[in-house]
Amino acid sequence: MIEKFKLRKLIEDALREDIGSGDVTTLAIVTDGRVGRAQAIAKSDTVVAGIEVFKEVFHVLGSDTVFKTALTDGVLAQKGQVIAEIAGALGEILSAERVALNILQRMCGIATLTRSYVDAVKGTKTRILDTRKTTPGLRDLEKYAVTVGGGLNHRTGLFGGVLIKENHITAAGGITSAVERVCHNVPVTLKIEVEVKNLEEVREALSADCDIIMLDNMDTVEMKEAISLIKGRALVEASGNVNLSNVREIAETGVDFISVGALTHSVPAADISLIIS
Repeated sequence: MIEKFKLRKLIEDALREDIGSGDVTTLAIVTDGRVGRAQAIAKSDTVVAGIEVFKEVFHVLGSDTVFKTALTDGVLAQKGQVIAEIAGALGEILSAERVALNILQRMCGIATLTRSYVDAVKGTKTRILDTRKTTPGLRDLEKYAVTVGGGLNHRTGLFGGVLIKENHITAAGGITSAVERVCHNVPVTLKIEVEVKNLEEVREALSADCDIIMLDNMDTVEMKEAISLIKGRALVEASGNVNLSNVREIAETGVDFISVGALTHSVPAADISLIIS
């Protein structure tokens, strides 16, 4: 998911941002070093993702915190179900609460939405992909949450593979020229994906011998025509204007992948509460 030292730094930065010079409310109320317990409770049905990150937030602030996991990543938590229990210094639990919940709620939201898309295309050969439309600094966590929901990761970053998009094509003077330049300047082990917006560009991408063709913002009629042209000579990805109401129809055209930016760029956070007992 993410290296331990990177995760700790991410959490430390988030806690520093939230606590600053001190949690004035908690410091004023909890003055006697009391210990306490808290439960993370699902307020609606949600796929659990990020439970180890949630736990680490409390451990960063209070190394003696005892954490009991009720549910693990990938499990569907029912409304009202306890996800995890925390015991330790009450002040530390209170100060860590918001950062811990912010991360857990976002990761669970991503996993839950991803699961909905994966379920929607069940029975087809199509796999659901994420994109690079992630929250800066949280990409590793968000992409991990996608996998928990049953999706696949597209490129982790620009270093992860060749994706020749519309602006690259313009800069190179065409698809053929763009692919030729890539072939001369990147390792042969990297797959080459080309974004196309019409059937003419599909033909050019095929002639350029790319590995993956991304059908950008095509309707399903044109997608079917593109699939007929490609005839298995390249993998096919559909992208653009995808939602839960049309993803099944897109999958049934025969595409190999559907990329969905909404999995990470506009996902609603899961509804989870932390209740002190």
